[in-house]
Amino acid sequence: MIPGPRPDVGNGRVSSFDIVTTDLQKSKKFYKHLFAWEVIGNPETDRVVQIVLDNVSIGTMRASKDRPSTGNTVVYIQVENIVTACSKAKELNGNVPEGFPFNLPDGRGSVALVVDPTGHTIGIYCRTPMQLKDPAAK
Repeated sequence: MIPGPRPDVGNGRVSSFDIVTTDLQKSKKFYKHLFAWEVIGNPETDRVVQIVLDNVSIGTMRASKDRPSTGNTVVYIQVENIVTACSKAKELNGNVPEGFPFNLPDGRGSVALVVDPTGHTIGIYCRTPMQLKDPAAK
C-alpha cells in the first residue's frame, strides 16, 4: 500500500475514483495495459486493490457480485492520443460505443467512452482534437 493521504487537489475536484468490477483480475490487466497503471494489492482484503500512477494512489478497483451500471457518473482519464487509446482498448477486449470518439467544440480536445471487458464505462479525454481527414482528399 502507498502510505499517507492522497494529494490535495483542491476542494471541488476529483480526488479519487473507484472502479467496480465482477472480475478483478480481468480489470487489473485491462487498465494496467490501457493506462500503464500500477495495481497494488491490499493486505486486508483480496477484493480491493489500489490504482497507482507515478507512485501516487489515484483510486481503487474493487470486486463486486453486482454488474456495474453503464449509465451513471463517468470519470475521464487523460490520454495522449484519443484514436490510439480507443484502438488499444479494443485490442484489450474493451468496447468503444458508437459515436465515439469525437472532437469537442472550439478545439478543446476530444473524448470517448470505453466499456471495459466487465462492463464498466470510463471516459477518456485528449487535450488535442483528432485530425479529421480532409473531405476534399480522395
